[in-house]
Amino acid sequence: MTMSVVTAAATLTECLRLAQPPIAVCLTDALPAGVRLFEGRVPAGCRFWQEAAQAVFATAPRDHDLCSLGTYTHNLATTRAHEADRRDALRAFADLGYVRDEDLPHIPVLKTHPGYVLYGPLAQVPLPPDVVMLMVASDQQLILSEAAQQMEGGAPPAMGRPACGVVPQAINSGRVALSLGCCGARAYLDVLTPDVALFAVPGKSLLAFTERVSALARANAILTSFHQIRRQEVEAGGNPTVKESLAALQARG
Repeated sequence: MTMSVVTAAATLTECLRLAQPPIAVCLTDALPAGVRLFEGRVPAGCRFWQEAAQAVFATAPRDHDLCSLGTYTHNLATTRAHEADRRDALRAFADLGYVRDEDLPHIPVLKTHPGYVLYGPLAQVPLPPDVVMLMVASDQQLILSEAAQQMEGGAPPAMGRPACGVVPQAINSGRVALSLGCCGARAYLDVLTPDVALFAVPGKSLLAFTERVSALARANAILTSFHQIRRQEVEAGGNPTVKESLAALQARG
């Protein structure tokens, strides 16, 4: 862990005014010294994103075995019983028209087979993050999308089900991705309220992306005040020029 990663965590939290800290997801074949294995059971792998706000921990494939799609997107080792459970889930999804056979090739899947998936606050993880997860509202998404347009030359894809697919999407593409969640993730995560979405940043681009986000957050704050001033002036019967509104902004300090 380097100070630059700690600084990135603090910068993202402050400039975006995050309610939840940035969460690191690290894929590894070996359990790092001093990192505990997760204790307990969760109904789906996405639940680990919520638990990770409190402490660093690692998960083995067996910790994900109640999540038939999460083990698929994360390319985790499974048992025959788990594969049968996944077939039952996909059959039920197909009957509902939720996930059809032709949809499966479009669901992102990790290209590697991680032995462990480590989670925790970005500022505390002992490994370089493969993905950083941000839980954000629409105004925060605005700044992140603007950064993506400047850094990557386009807007991030807005993904739907399954929410866990945002992790392999960001890793495989090397580009940021936005997930609107899925009905499962919204049932399992208390923090994934109706106004919150998931934004995934590849670890390799984290520091440069954070610098852009910081600059754009500052610009958005200033420009918001500028537009508020112009609205007030117009609603008061004025016809301000840009220069006049800028002068009023400067006078306001």
